[in-house]
Amino acid sequence: MKFFVDTADVSDIRDLTELGLIDGVTTNPSLILKSGRDITEVTREICSIVEGPVSAEVTATEFEAMVREGKTLARIAPNICIKLPLTLDGLRACRALTAEGFKTNVTLCFSGNQALLAAKAGATFVSPFIGRLDDMVMDGMDLIREIRQIYDNYGFETEILAASIRTVNHVKEAALIGADVATVPPATIKALVKHPLTDKGLEQFLADWAKTGQTIT
Repeated sequence: MKFFVDTADVSDIRDLTELGLIDGVTTNPSLILKSGRDITEVTREICSIVEGPVSAEVTATEFEAMVREGKTLARIAPNICIKLPLTLDGLRACRALTAEGFKTNVTLCFSGNQALLAAKAGATFVSPFIGRLDDMVMDGMDLIREIRQIYDNYGFETEILAASIRTVNHVKEAALIGADVATVPPATIKALVKHPLTDKGLEQFLADWAKTGQTIT
């Protein structure tokens, strides 16, 4: 499974990239707002840090404007992936941009039918939102299972990018089901390494080592 970090915070992206854990980045208008920076400026900096795809989202809602904004975003850096909403105009823009060789990420996916349409439009990635379905007392993982089966049935190459991830269990379950990518907030990525037995075991090893009076040189 590939890990994308879901943030526009450059310091978090640098830290995680140095750990060798990040394969890409996803941003959206809300994350750009949270960063407090100009979209072109911060996106260009992110693209200089991360070699993998960096999703940058259009804000237009009509086909022609989406294509125009998508091409503007793509000029920021070669590794830009144009993010489009899962609407009819968004799917049409996805088809047009994909045909010109751009990477695309169709976002705000909440059903298997929507994911099927995104794949038929040639999307590079489709982003089903797990956490927002959970908020509605639905199991977001059921959607990942449905999409995995649909894509496997027909050999679609669109990658399933599990999004709106809230917990470490979301990451584990998405990996078990077979999502191609998980886009995860920085804090949740760092939490994946945590386990109380790891902490307890390390504490015991260090205590025993101290009793030996030895050093490793």
